[in-house]
Amino acid sequence: MNANPLLQDWNTPHQLPPFDQIRPEHFEPAFDALFAAHLAEIDALAAQSEPAGFDNTAAAFDRSGLRLERAQLLLDNLTSSETSPALQEVERVMASKLAEHNSRIHMHQGFFARLDAVHARRDSLGLSEEQGRLLDLIHRNFVRAGAKLQGEARQRYAAIISRLAELTTAFGQNVLADESEYALQLGEADLAGLPPFLLDAARAAAEARKRPGWAITLSRSSIVPFLTFSQRRALREQAWRAWTGRGEHAARDNRPLAKEILALRVEQAKLLGYASFADYALANRMAGTPAAVHALMDQVWEPAKGRFEAEKAMLREEAAKLGEPTDIQTWDWFYLAEKVRIARYALDDAEIKPYFGLDNMIAAMFDVAGRLFGLSFAERHDLKLYHPDVRAWDVSREGKVIALFLGDNYARQSKRGGAWMHVYRWQARNGGEILPIVVNNNNFAKAGHGQTLLSFDDVRTLFHEFGHGLHGLLSNVEYRLLASPNSPWDYVELPSQLMENWALVPEVLEKHARHAETGAAIPAELVAKIKAARHFNQGFETVRYTASTLIDLALHERTDADGQDIAVFEALERERLGIPPEAGMNHRPPHFGHIFSDDAYAAGYYVYMWAEVLEAEAFAAFEAAGDPFDPALADKLYRHIYSVGDAREQRTAFRAFLGREPNAEAMLEKRGLR
Repeated sequence: MNANPLLQDWNTPHQLPPFDQIRPEHFEPAFDALFAAHLAEIDALAAQSEPAGFDNTAAAFDRSGLRLERAQLLLDNLTSSETSPALQEVERVMASKLAEHNSRIHMHQGFFARLDAVHARRDSLGLSEEQGRLLDLIHRNFVRAGAKLQGEARQRYAAIISRLAELTTAFGQNVLADESEYALQLGEADLAGLPPFLLDAARAAAEARKRPGWAITLSRSSIVPFLTFSQRRALREQAWRAWTGRGEHAARDNRPLAKEILALRVEQAKLLGYASFADYALANRMAGTPAAVHALMDQVWEPAKGRFEAEKAMLREEAAKLGEPTDIQTWDWFYLAEKVRIARYALDDAEIKPYFGLDNMIAAMFDVAGRLFGLSFAERHDLKLYHPDVRAWDVSREGKVIALFLGDNYARQSKRGGAWMHVYRWQARNGGEILPIVVNNNNFAKAGHGQTLLSFDDVRTLFHEFGHGLHGLLSNVEYRLLASPNSPWDYVELPSQLMENWALVPEVLEKHARHAETGAAIPAELVAKIKAARHFNQGFETVRYTASTLIDLALHERTDADGQDIAVFEALERERLGIPPEAGMNHRPPHFGHIFSDDAYAAGYYVYMWAEVLEAEAFAAFEAAGDPFDPALADKLYRHIYSVGDAREQRTAFRAFLGREPNAEAMLEKRGLR
C-alpha cells in the first residue's frame, strides 16, 4: 500500500496526477483505504466536544475527503478520456462502492445532527453570503441524500443509490462500446462527394483501426460530415442507422437498464416526498419546477415545427432539382440542407473549413480570454500526461499562475463521444490555496497530415467547452464545494454558451481564421455569409433539441414505480408531440447519456435552452455597448458570472450583471423563431 501512488503525495507540477505511475490495479485498494480515512474524518467531526458551529462543521466538511476526491476525479477523467478494459472493470466495481460510501457519509447521524443544529440557527451566526451558501448547500445535499430518513426507508434509499450507480455506469459503457467498435468501411467507389478534409480524417481513422481504405466512425466530427457530403444515399442510411441505433444492440441493450433506472428514480423521489423524479431534480435548479420548463419549451415548440416545415419544403424543392428522391428521410437532411445552403447562401462547408484550423482556433479562444479577463496561456511541454494528444498550459492572471489547463481535442476509440469539461482539482482557499486543474475534451476527427480543420459547428463546440473551462479556471471562491462549475445545471451552461458568441467576432476572425494553405485571412464576404445563414436550418436543429428535451422531461415526470419501456414510450411521445419523422432527435433514449449515464442532466436536458435565454441577453449587452470586449462589461462578467460560482444566488448574480431580469425574446430572435 505504501507504494500505491494514489495514496502518496504528488510532488508534480500543480500536483498533477503521475499518470505514468498509476495502474488500474491501484484504484480498488486505494479507494478502500481512502473510504476508511474519509469516514474517520467525519467520525471525528461528529465526536467533537466543542459546540457545533460553522467553522468546525460546514467549513470542516468542505475540507474533508480531499484525497478521496482526488482519486475519484482521476478515475472519472480516465474512464471518460482514456479508458481500457481493465479501467472499465474498475469503473464497474467501484460504481456501487463509491455510491455506498457517499450514502454512509450523507447518512452519518452524528455529523448530520451537528449540521442540522447549525443550520437551524444559521440566521443568528453572522455568516457572510458565501458562508451561508455553503451551509445551505451541504445541509440540502445531506437531506437530498436521505439523511432524514429512518429505518427501512433509510436502508432502501442507500440500496437504490448503489444500484443506480451500477446501472448508469453500465449504460455509459454500452454506448462507448457501440461507438468505439463501429466503423463504416469505404472503398474507392464509396467516396463520391466527400471533400479532402473528410477523406484525410477517414483514412487516419482506418489506419488507427488497422484497416485499409477509409473509415467513418460514430464521432460527430466524422458521421455528420459524411451525412452532409456523401452522394451515396444507401451508405448515408447505413451510417445514420448505426448512429441512432447506439444502445440497442442485443449484446448490450440499454433499454432494460433505462427501464430499471427510471423505476428506481421514481422510488428515490417518493422516499424524499416528491411526486416524480422531475420534481426532485428541478427543486435543486434555477427552474424550480417542471411547469417552469414547460413554459419555456411552449414558447419554442410550435414555432420550431413551423419553421421546420418551411425548411422541408426548401429541401424537397432542391431534391427535385438534383434528381434526388423527394420523400426526404432523416439521413437525407444533412446532405440536402448543405445543398440548399450552397444554393441560397453561397455557403459551402468545404469552403469554410480551411479557415478554421484547430491550432488557430485554440489561439483565438486564448486571445478572447486574454482580452476579456486578462488571462495568458503558456504551453508546458515537460508534463507527463495521459495521452500524447493532450496538451497543457499554465494559466496566468495579473502576473500570477492561477490554474493548469489541459486540452484533449481528438476522437479515439478509448474515449467516449461528445464534448465536455471536467476537473482534476477544484479551486478553493479553505485551509490553503488550491489552484484548479481543468480539462476540456472534444472529439474532432484528427487529420492524417497537416492541421486538423474544423467546421464552424466544431468551432462553436470548441468555444463552448472553453467557456466551461473558463468557468473552472476563473473560479475565485473560498470553498471548493462552491467552485464555479459547481452551480445549478441550468446556470452552468451560461458561461459555455455565452463564449460561443466570440467565435464570430470580426476582429477575432480576421486575426485567427487563416487559410490552412495560403495563410490568407477569411474574406469578410465569407463571414457575412456565415452570419446570414445563421437562421437557416434552425427549425431542424431546434426541433431535434426540443424533442429530446420534452421526452426527457416526460420520462421523469412519470409517477409509476414500475419503470417504462423506453422504446414504447418514445414512439408514443413522438406521436403525441408531433415530432416530424424527418427531424428525429438529438439523442434517442437508448444512447441518451446525458440522462442515463448519470443523473446530472436527468429531467435537465432543457438546461441548454434555459441558459441560452441568459446568454442571448448577456451578449446583447456587449452588442449594445458597441464593443465585444467592453472593459466595464468584461469586469462585470468576471465578477458576477465566471468567478463567483455558487457563492451567490444565480438570479441575483445575473441581475447584477445585466441590471434587470432576463426574458426569452433575445433567444427566440437569435434562433429565428420571432
